[in-house]
Amino acid sequence: MLTTKSTYRKLFGFAFLLLFASGAMAEDCYRGTLDKQYCDRNRDLVADLPLDPKDWVNPDTIIFSYTPVEDPAIYAKVWDGFIKHMSEVTGKKVVFFPVQSYAAQYEAMRSGRLHIAGVNTGGNPVAVSCAGLVPFAMMASKDGSYGYEMEIIVPKGSDIKSPSDIKGRTLAFTSPTSNSGNKAPSALLKSEFGLVKEVDFKTVFSGKHDNSVLGIANKDYEVAAVANSVMNRMLDRKVIDASQITSIYKSATFPTTGYGHAHNLHPEVAAKVKQAFFTFEWEGSDLQKEFKKEGRFVAINHKSDWDVIRKIDAANGVSYDCK
Repeated sequence: MLTTKSTYRKLFGFAFLLLFASGAMAEDCYRGTLDKQYCDRNRDLVADLPLDPKDWVNPDTIIFSYTPVEDPAIYAKVWDGFIKHMSEVTGKKVVFFPVQSYAAQYEAMRSGRLHIAGVNTGGNPVAVSCAGLVPFAMMASKDGSYGYEMEIIVPKGSDIKSPSDIKGRTLAFTSPTSNSGNKAPSALLKSEFGLVKEVDFKTVFSGKHDNSVLGIANKDYEVAAVANSVMNRMLDRKVIDASQITSIYKSATFPTTGYGHAHNLHPEVAAKVKQAFFTFEWEGSDLQKEFKKEGRFVAINHKSDWDVIRKIDAANGVSYDCK
């Protein structure tokens, strides 16, 4: 069949439009620090919902996890009432999934095995960039105030009286991605006291804030940097006694654990999950008993609320490596 010049022009024009559209889509898919499998078209620094509804996830069972803790069994009970509430609101079965490490939590969401997660402060930018976490809520007191501080603690009776005395010692951090358990103290010790880790003092990693607190109480560590929210809950549960620990430094207030959903969770399901968080009745709940200073969930904005955390990461030369 003969092809006319007009037809050629139409074909060329169609091909040009396809190339233009493809280029526009590629340009539209801004990523920033996000892994290559995600897009951030609205520049809010978190992964957007996939454009194709076929890529949306609508699970029969919603899997929820809380940041790794020393005894996951305790927190399974603490979250039980909330899990039942979420099940009622969403109309789906909801299961609490205890994770043993931060890396395991990120990988579970990245691979589609985890739908809702409470991620520690320092880990939020990592989970956002590498696992597609979309943070939307945080615990707060009834008046809306929130946050925790990083404290540097030593065993009672220690000859380490101030951060300056850490020079030549070994400081226990929790994990590389933790804000108060690594990033913040590294930046603050350097800027305020001129102490550079692995130059002026050695470091070890305990794995969790609970482990660091217990290590100080039992004199297994010389000095440790921890989130005082975790330490205070351990004091309230009488896991440790205040007489075992001395605090030698307390930071400014940081945002606390951020709760979010997988970027590809079906929007109707995501909306009901958020509804479950913001309608949960704290009064008399196990969450209230465990998180005594908190009284509700408040909405958060990752771009603005975690700006200080990203600045700490930048000061430490941290990049969100998703390998």
